[in-house]
Amino acid sequence: MSTTYDVKLGYVQQRSNRSAPTYIARWRVAGKERSKSFRTKGLANAFISDLRQATKVGEEFDLATGLPVSKRARQPSGPSLLQFAQAYLLRRWNSTAPRTRETDAYALLSLVPELVTDAPQRPTAAELREVLRIHALLPEKRRADLTTAQAVTMSWLERASLPLTALEEAQVLRKALDAISITFSGTPAAANTVRRKRAILHHLLEHAVEERLFNSNPLDKIKRRVPKPVALVDPRTVVNPAQARQLLDAVPKVGRKRGPRLKTLFACVYYAALRPEEAADLRLANCTLPDAGWGLIVLEKARPQGTKRWTNSGETHESRNLKHRADKETREIPIPPVLVAMLREHITEYGTAADGRVFHTGTGGTYSSSAHSYVWQEARKLALTPARFASSLAARPYDLRHAAVSLWLNAGVPAVEVAKRAGHSVDVLLRVYAKCVDGQQEHINGKINEALNE
Repeated sequence: MSTTYDVKLGYVQQRSNRSAPTYIARWRVAGKERSKSFRTKGLANAFISDLRQATKVGEEFDLATGLPVSKRARQPSGPSLLQFAQAYLLRRWNSTAPRTRETDAYALLSLVPELVTDAPQRPTAAELREVLRIHALLPEKRRADLTTAQAVTMSWLERASLPLTALEEAQVLRKALDAISITFSGTPAAANTVRRKRAILHHLLEHAVEERLFNSNPLDKIKRRVPKPVALVDPRTVVNPAQARQLLDAVPKVGRKRGPRLKTLFACVYYAALRPEEAADLRLANCTLPDAGWGLIVLEKARPQGTKRWTNSGETHESRNLKHRADKETREIPIPPVLVAMLREHITEYGTAADGRVFHTGTGGTYSSSAHSYVWQEARKLALTPARFASSLAARPYDLRHAAVSLWLNAGVPAVEVAKRAGHSVDVLLRVYAKCVDGQQEHINGKINEALNE
């Protein structure tokens, strides 16, 4: 076997003189031109990235094949699961929200480390997940530089990752389903988590069908019960109006700055059923706040919190379109006088951020979800009895939104109007809040009696 360290990495070239475009990865080994064809640009880029990683760890290249020695012995037909997972994420990057990118990657963190060969000197699962999280599952420009130990882990994973085509085998797919059914600590995963990860696996395999790597989705052939998700709001989490007021009055008593600044944000979640990320991006221009009577909020954007490596801007918070809404689509919510007064007072006291946001830190930033949670839990301690504090009653700030929607439904507001204000479809609204609609049994029973006695 003849090997060399003389390697010069090239580029990816698109060739479109066929029925479907082909992408050619080019590089040189000991001065000799090398190339390899791929069906997608993502796969070609992933291959070049693999070669670059091999040069970083000082791996020798085989003169006969032009590949790193570790790859020469294993050349399956088609990409490995790792390579295909990288291409899958890159293909979806520009069309998905940061949280979706992170959710996709989170599912792959469960799958990729488990679907490997029994190669010696296997790193720990945590070490494999780390190199995937900070390096392998990100676009090349966002990848962190690996330490020597992490580079060795990455090299092992590249060698050991199973061919994607191995997922046609039932036992391999069942191993994948086992992997997404447990948490990283080894405990059973929640039903919603399992269903979400299974959906991502199914979509990835659908992508492989599109690329003609499979004739049909192999997951469709596996007979395995999918856990039933929890989709209903628990009525025990829903506060009544008096409890909501007590909680909101307790918020300003938490700390010198955070509590007072967050009271009206939480009030927007309760009185207008805003999602916390919608309240976080509320601008003065979105608000009509008359001196008396009802006002109006016209929502344009939300400001969800994400992990910097997955956001477009590289910042923790960034403004984006409303959930389940097209870009530039708005949502109008009439707001009661009590919230109008609170917003007017808040803006008078704290002003707005440079970009017009109503809710901001003293330096113009955005409060994190952990800050929201801390202030809320402290307010619960102050406002609730020990027994109720230990219960699920208003356990999260988001539960104020559930309380708002439940209140509207029980007040007799038509479901279509409630759905419009809350940003739901009517179907989802009635399904999710089915257990929270009460207080109408006697009225309904009376109508049934009337019908029976006709």
